[in-house]
Amino acid sequence: MSAAANRYLSLDVLRGLTVALMIIVNTPGDWNTVFAPLLHAQWHGFTPTDWVFPTFLFVVGNALSFALPKYAQMGNGAVLAKVGKRSAIIFLLGFLLFWFPFVAVDGAGNWGLIPLSGTRIPGVLQRIALCFGLATLILHFWKEKGALAYSVLALPGYWLVLALCGDYTLTGNAPARFDLWLLGERHLYHGEGLPFDPEGMLGTIPATVNVIAGYFAGRLILAKGASYETLARLMMAGVVCVGAALCWDLAFPINKKLWTSSYVLFTIGLDLLMLPLLIYVIEMRGRRGWTYFFEVFGKNTLFIYLLSELAVVVLVKTRAGKGNGYDWLYAHTFQSLAPPKVASLLFAVSFMLACWAVGYVMDRRRIYVKV
Repeated sequence: MSAAANRYLSLDVLRGLTVALMIIVNTPGDWNTVFAPLLHAQWHGFTPTDWVFPTFLFVVGNALSFALPKYAQMGNGAVLAKVGKRSAIIFLLGFLLFWFPFVAVDGAGNWGLIPLSGTRIPGVLQRIALCFGLATLILHFWKEKGALAYSVLALPGYWLVLALCGDYTLTGNAPARFDLWLLGERHLYHGEGLPFDPEGMLGTIPATVNVIAGYFAGRLILAKGASYETLARLMMAGVVCVGAALCWDLAFPINKKLWTSSYVLFTIGLDLLMLPLLIYVIEMRGRRGWTYFFEVFGKNTLFIYLLSELAVVVLVKTRAGKGNGYDWLYAHTFQSLAPPKVASLLFAVSFMLACWAVGYVMDRRRIYVKV
């Protein structure tokens, strides 16, 4: 964020908190022994873990509220180049993470490139890239009224597409059909037992609304400051969004993997209720002694997240004992020290702390990686 943004430490803390939680939920010691709140809902429904990713998109929008005034001083061509370059880099980083380590040994013992034909294309970073790019261009070219119009049309429009072009099941939903047509099954996630990607292309349309909502929250904070009026407006908007989502859930279920419109409203509402709490504690009451831990994550957000994901891939790809390095590390640290679910959580928290330590060293040396 810019210097102006640093006056609102609460936004940095929310971003850092989100990254810390993303790492924890992605790195349990054993996926078979995880506390239920740290797992995504199997299909319809909601868990605290389902709140993490949309909150990251929300804070991307927060940052946009500080960056867009700079874009307004640039020519349209320069804006397109800047936004396109940043989106492409983030998207490519996500794709390379799936392709890593790029080479492998075949059955005959020969080294060769891992075929791109079987590499997953959608992913978390890819969705961030697409939503950032789309939201930024909408806000720059169509301004705030255009962004509101997009949001008002996108959410019911997405509902209409899913209702008319399939159903809300794992096997019959429109996003899966679209991804199969556009990308092919070899480029999709298969963790559900069939080619279905929870970060698929069609879901970019409603997910962009999470970014736009974060932008409007940031604009309100900039305009009104850390005041009780700001808190009241954010909380009222949050209550309205949560209420609307719960009503919509009756017809269009809250579903993270489909990124349904009711899910968008529900997560935006929760973010709009969380943010006033942070503003009150940090900005208005001045309770900042605990915030540095999350600031570390917030200052090198993308780098630390990439580091955590890359470390997992390296450990999983490394042979150790009778299995891989990830399982070996868990077995030789926490597995025997506590009950299974507690041990699994301790491993995830330790993994997060290790990533934080890298971020801490970078912050002390004033190393900040920007895209």
